[in-house]
Amino acid sequence: ETEVEQLQRLLASMEKDHRDLLARMESGQAELERLRKAEGERAAQQERSSQLEKEVAGLREKIHHLDDMLKSQQRKVRQMIEQLQNSKSVIQAKDAAIQELKERVSYLEAENLEMHDRIEHLIEKQVSRGGSSARARSKSEYVSR
Repeated sequence: ETEVEQLQRLLASMEKDHRDLLARMESGQAELERLRKAEGERAAQQERSSQLEKEVAGLREKIHHLDDMLKSQQRKVRQMIEQLQNSKSVIQAKDAAIQELKERVSYLEAENLEMHDRIEHLIEKQVSRGGSSARARSKSEYVSR
């Protein structure tokens, strides 16, 4: 989750840089057009125009690179989110299975107690019917089984 948050912050930062670069490029292009249309261009204006053209070309390249990086990071974030969702689903399924097993254990423990109670009751019945030797024998038979 922290990695997802870091990637999201990186994406937000890249998107801001992308917008800033677009704004700078548009500004540069606007200034370049103004300089081209101006009458009586001087050497300084021509130099500035050349610099702006180079800057615009560099900015276009940076924007293209940032676009590629943004797409890659967005894919990574989507994959991580999908993995998190899959993990949550697996955990929920395992939790449900655990709960079902707990309920089953509780049921079996209750059945076990009931069986013990029945056996004790039967042993007591046999003991009360038979003599002391029958009492000892029935208990030992039960334990050996």
